[in-house]
Amino acid sequence: MARPAPSPVYTLRGAGAPLNTLHFRCPAGDTPLLFSGSAKGAIHMWDLNSRRAEQVVEAHCGNSVIWLSTLRSGDTLISQGRDMQVCLWDLKDGRSEVVDSVWTGSVGFCQCSVLETSPSNFLLAFAGPQTEEIKIVEMPGKNPVCSLVPDAQLGMVMCVQLWKPDSGLGPLLFAGYEDGSLLLWDVTQRSELSRVKAHPEPVMCLTFDPRRLRGVSGSCEKKLSSWMLDSQNNIQLQDCVMLVNPGVSQLRVRDDGRLLASAGWDHRVRVFGWKKLRPLAVLQYHTDMVLSVAFSDHQDPRQRLLAAGSKDQRISLWSIYNEGPDTG
Repeated sequence: MARPAPSPVYTLRGAGAPLNTLHFRCPAGDTPLLFSGSAKGAIHMWDLNSRRAEQVVEAHCGNSVIWLSTLRSGDTLISQGRDMQVCLWDLKDGRSEVVDSVWTGSVGFCQCSVLETSPSNFLLAFAGPQTEEIKIVEMPGKNPVCSLVPDAQLGMVMCVQLWKPDSGLGPLLFAGYEDGSLLLWDVTQRSELSRVKAHPEPVMCLTFDPRRLRGVSGSCEKKLSSWMLDSQNNIQLQDCVMLVNPGVSQLRVRDDGRLLASAGWDHRVRVFGWKKLRPLAVLQYHTDMVLSVAFSDHQDPRQRLLAAGSKDQRISLWSIYNEGPDTG
């Protein structure tokens, strides 16, 4: 007999607007935090012990916050807003001050990607002012690294992910475009390594697991597109994963490589085994589109959570498959 679908372990309310982006920070010995960015420009810093907002920052002049991240090397929060700014925040000693910003010039919804290259430096990739342009700068000096523009008309850049292969190659970047194309770029050589047509519709989201050289992307269709990198850095399309309802806002693989979570336009979060993309659970709680999902990086696997942010202005937190059988 099938197990009943789980319920959230708890929910966070009070954001007052749709939740576009979520990001966990659970350093050893410190209070585990969840950052959320809303459509009204608010960044909430949720204390996961008290389950309350420790701090609320009004950011990006009230424009929608579409992406949040933190750096491993320090108390720095990075936020991206629809005001075409990426802001760096100093969180030391309870502060929340903007210490720097980068102008992107992009009016789209493409979320940035960050890759830490040393304890004090990181690369920031974002959609540029031109339709198909991706800009990469080295921070904190804002030194331009490259501008990547395909040699064909692929439409707007929809999603990007920077990563560094173990082979010794320089940084690489995956990018999904409006026409459904998926490209792999060599950042150092400023060249295109591989291109496939992953979807007939715009690539709404993608995630890539560098350890397994596997990725998955979503669109407004009723399916996820699975793909791998071969030894020549060519993208090879794999089997598709069919969904019950169309539309995926975001995809995330858990750090241990066991689970994939999808944020659905049908108000549901779906959980798959990452190894074989086997459906494991459908999480039903929200009353509107799920816009964002995130896995916590808590040191204790038993305390790891899955968070989902919705257009219904609520965040649900779930404890799933933390110490169970092989998920497949």
